[in-house]
Amino acid sequence: AYTYNEPLVNWEFLRDTAMLAHDAGLVNVLVSNGMASERVLSEVVALIDAANIDLKCFTEEGYRSLGGDLPTVRRTIEALAVQPGCHLEVTTLVVPGLSDDDGQVEAMARWLAALDPAIPYHLTRFFPQHRMLDVEPTPRATLEGLSRVARRYLRDVMLGNV
Repeated sequence: AYTYNEPLVNWEFLRDTAMLAHDAGLVNVLVSNGMASERVLSEVVALIDAANIDLKCFTEEGYRSLGGDLPTVRRTIEALAVQPGCHLEVTTLVVPGLSDDDGQVEAMARWLAALDPAIPYHLTRFFPQHRMLDVEPTPRATLEGLSRVARRYLRDVMLGNV
């Protein structure tokens, strides 16, 4: 499993190791923020057997505030969703003021369901840490309400950190 620090930063290592793992009969799991260029995707996507990609929010403004790019992350999710033999899951850390809006979660769930309604979707409760100590924890009721919204479109919605 390629995880913890963003594994696509060292995508060449991931690619080379993933090829060796496949040669040895092992599978490769990617846990990533999904910020991958088209070149990186073309080099690694066929080597990934399972992935969990963070979909942090569903607005370009929100992604810019985090230093990311929503279209890039969407492209990564789309590439993995159509990759034969790849099990894909998506996770959203529900941060108050960033990704806790019903409409935003509905748009994410509807978009994911258009790719495949069987994609497992994780909604994870936020707790203040490190540079986000000024944001309150996600209320459980918010998480539960968002799960009801997402379940209108997706078959498998799970709550984390509850």
